[in-house]
Amino acid sequence: MTALSINLNKVALIRNSREGSYPDVTEFAQLCIDQGADGITVHPRPDQRHIRPDDVRNLAELVKSAREGLPKLEFNVEGNPFAPAIGNYPGFLELVTETLPDQCTLVPDGDDQLTSDHGFDLISSGEQLKPIIQRLHKLGMRVSLFMDPDLEQIELAKAVGADRIELYTGPYAAAWGSDQLEALFQQHLAAAKLATSLGMGVNAGHDLNLENLAKFATIPDLLEVSIGHAFTVDSLLMGMPQAVQRYKALLA
Repeated sequence: MTALSINLNKVALIRNSREGSYPDVTEFAQLCIDQGADGITVHPRPDQRHIRPDDVRNLAELVKSAREGLPKLEFNVEGNPFAPAIGNYPGFLELVTETLPDQCTLVPDGDDQLTSDHGFDLISSGEQLKPIIQRLHKLGMRVSLFMDPDLEQIELAKAVGADRIELYTGPYAAAWGSDQLEALFQQHLAAAKLATSLGMGVNAGHDLNLENLAKFATIPDLLEVSIGHAFTVDSLLMGMPQAVQRYKALLA
């Protein structure tokens, strides 16, 4: 069964529109865990537009505590490995070194991007990533790289030491209902099969939702999906407990 990791960035975004800590990100993480989520994902950015460093610290403690009764529960922190310290943002690598998530998903997003919108080009950045991946491995983290379904790039992900890839599913989601959908799905399927054959695990995320997830989840050996934006919208419509259950049912 594919694991469901809930991305809580948008809960933090709502909180940040007011002073204080309402809604409390940690409380909503606990609610997701109570309803059967397999993991919690956050993407702390230097501008702190949503998740802040203290959120990462608090969630790391929450997952660690909850794991006593749920040994497979995981904490996934994703972000730009080259993001430096700015103000009270300690830098991405410093933050994950402090909080030690189970999985660190490296994403090539810049400060000027609204959201993640492409995978790594490992021809240009692979040598820079190698020592970073080695550093994270020494700290006991699994490392996943955010990747487009490009077969050459998938092979390079293995070469630089990635444990998993996270397929960027934005174009797949955007093509839903169009005649481009099947070709894009086949690209992701081929990339996933190649990654698996090379000994890497396969995750996926970006704009997956209750409409398009079931088809994508037919990809063999898909280990994890990370869902945040659509999940938050669905939670507004039906309540967060039911939203978790709906996504879990699609992945069962």
